[in-house]
Amino acid sequence: MASSQPSHLWIPFRTICRQCQQRATRLPPAALLQRQQHQPQQQHYQYPHQQRKPFSTSPPRRDELEDYTEATSTTPSDGSPIPNGPARIIPASPSYFTASPQFNDDILLLRALLREYESLPTVDTAQPGPSAWLKLATYRTNLGEPVSSSKYSRVLQLLARLNRIHPKLQSDKLKRAIDRFRRPGLVAVPKAPPGKLDDEGRAYGLGRRKTSAATVHLVEGSGEVLVNGRNLVDAFPRLHDRESALWALKVTGRMDRYNVFALTSGGGVTGQAESITLALGRALMVHEPALKPTLRRGEQFLDYPISLFA
Repeated sequence: MASSQPSHLWIPFRTICRQCQQRATRLPPAALLQRQQHQPQQQHYQYPHQQRKPFSTSPPRRDELEDYTEATSTTPSDGSPIPNGPARIIPASPSYFTASPQFNDDILLLRALLREYESLPTVDTAQPGPSAWLKLATYRTNLGEPVSSSKYSRVLQLLARLNRIHPKLQSDKLKRAIDRFRRPGLVAVPKAPPGKLDDEGRAYGLGRRKTSAATVHLVEGSGEVLVNGRNLVDAFPRLHDRESALWALKVTGRMDRYNVFALTSGGGVTGQAESITLALGRALMVHEPALKPTLRRGEQFLDYPISLFA
């Protein structure tokens, strides 16, 4: 016997309660249910804080990295497309991540110039000293970095080597690099020519200390010392002043090989003794220029006559 109930129900009505039977009569037919399943569901309104953004591995808008990648990318010669992937920004300077990038850039520049031009001939005449270059305080201000004196000495060594290259062989690039480190408004003064002995074999030296001045004539002899026509002990009663006046002869072991004739004026006794020190050292350099390293180091010699300082 055929049932008069809808055919979309799987369970007969005789096994369902009365309330379920009434609800089943109000259900839509099976065709309408299938049509509703294929239709998109209605979106309910959500407040802004409840809305979710769609998940994506690519950024939703263009950023600076994409602009940089497109600006610097070039098409290969074979016309093949460039793979679209993440790009890493490479700094223009290799010293970007160091503590003193600008100082390291200067060192790298000077070393590169030295490797390029080290085979060129050099000259040794009229070379400027350290005073021809920028002072350390000015160099720090220009860079804005705390450069130590030991590091700046490396810059000065490279500049001195590059500046020895023959001026006619220096390129414009090398000249511009060296001029960056020159002190503005300062002209390099050539070194004074070494003194010469006069007809009587005497060397002349001039020295100043504070308001005192001294002139010394040095000649080979037995070690006689006269200051303003007086004996050394009479001119300088203090032992310290006598040792200071003859310091150049003491450190070089020449106490008994030269006679010293000095004239002093101005200042006090200690200032006059120290002015004789400078004048005597310059006069000794005329006789023996090879003693300059010894005078700079100040090596002590113990083979001088002690009675001279008594």
